[in-house]
Amino acid sequence: MTARRAAIYARVSTGGQTCENQLLCLREVAERAGWTVVQEYVETASGAIASRPELDRARADAARRRYDVLMSWDASRLGRSLRDLLNLVHDLEALRIDLHLHQEALDTTTPSGKLLFQVRGMVAEMERSMIVERTKAGLARARAQGKRLGRPPASDALIAAIRNLRSRGMGMDRIARELRCGKGLSQTVCTQFDKEATEP
Repeated sequence: MTARRAAIYARVSTGGQTCENQLLCLREVAERAGWTVVQEYVETASGAIASRPELDRARADAARRRYDVLMSWDASRLGRSLRDLLNLVHDLEALRIDLHLHQEALDTTTPSGKLLFQVRGMVAEMERSMIVERTKAGLARARAQGKRLGRPPASDALIAAIRNLRSRGMGMDRIARELRCGKGLSQTVCTQFDKEATEP
């Protein structure tokens, strides 16, 4: 029987970190499982960044069927969110490529691992739906009680101070720093002030 081909995806968030520990561990796991590591994708990128060239390359190679199992240290290495991760798993599943997440002890090469991942996905989706429902119910209750939602309105004194500094030619960001107010508020008041100043 031909050994399964494995690919490893390793990621760290900053240049001061290294992927070596992830790689060493995952290589050992592959060796114990009898898998042949045919490719390693390594990159430095924040988990919040949408663009990940090496992960994109891993996905492209999956579409070309260059490996049978994608290995990673944990779920957070691969997905920016649960939905992001589930989309990746769905794509891999459509290509009949399995996923191994070491820290979560999740391995879709086994029937139990595949079932566990599906159950976790359903539970997470249910929790998300419940949070949305509770949030909506809480907002509706607050409105019914006449409570004001959102940020409190800016005081007249603060608006006057922003306009005063703007009249002296101060920039919007500097005004926000000087008065310790939000940049959005500073921009809104300054834009209105500038508009009034140019009107005949």
